[in-house]
Amino acid sequence: MLREENIKATDLSVRVYMLEIYNDQLIDLLENDKKKMGKHLDIKKDAQGMVFVTGATIATAETKEDLAKIIEGGFKHRHVSSTKMNAESSRSHLVFSMLLESVNKTTGAKACGKLSLVDLAGSERQDKTGATAERLKEAQSINKSLSALGDVISALSTNESFIPYRNNKLTLLMSDSLGGNAKTLMFVNTSPADYNADETTTSLVYAARVKLIVNSAEKQLEGKEVQRLKGIIKSLRDGKQVDEYVDAA
Repeated sequence: MLREENIKATDLSVRVYMLEIYNDQLIDLLENDKKKMGKHLDIKKDAQGMVFVTGATIATAETKEDLAKIIEGGFKHRHVSSTKMNAESSRSHLVFSMLLESVNKTTGAKACGKLSLVDLAGSERQDKTGATAERLKEAQSINKSLSALGDVISALSTNESFIPYRNNKLTLLMSDSLGGNAKTLMFVNTSPADYNADETTTSLVYAARVKLIVNSAEKQLEGKEVQRLKGIIKSLRDGKQVDEYVDAA
């Protein structure tokens, strides 16, 4: 727990976005206008390799109650449906990301971080779920993206030089959570029933591969002078007049 004097010495901001990948389409769950929820969203990376989504609704949370309300509102828009295996089956993958920024009031140093909570829809077998028509199309999309995630995990666990993040929106969206400057924790749900033995074995093999991934997380901290210089560079790139000069001596 943070000591009270440390909290008082720091300005902390928390911003969040909540997205789902449904039938290979990126959907903004915090957009209240249903006609705009499927608007064109682009997955990008900043200079530090952090994923961000242009066009996504960014909500600010000042309290834990704000955060809970935002999450509750987003879940109401998520695609769920009934199958023979699950009365309320998730028909999409969900990504909820918290963007945290703290500024030291004394030194001006700024630290940035990101926490992503990802709920993956489970892989499905059509003969067990009884999926047809739209449910079958959803299942095929889910399985396709999980397969792409498996390819990424395999490449990371064997230290391959090329990681196929761009093969699917799910892996591209999760690319800063799986490799590089990140710490990753994955929970794998399995079934104790004999009927689901094959799925349980597959899930455990999946988990064993994830354990082989080794990341090195480092704190992203910027001093006040670095922030000032970045501001000058951005202004110059935007073609703006800059009155400040940098001493190169």
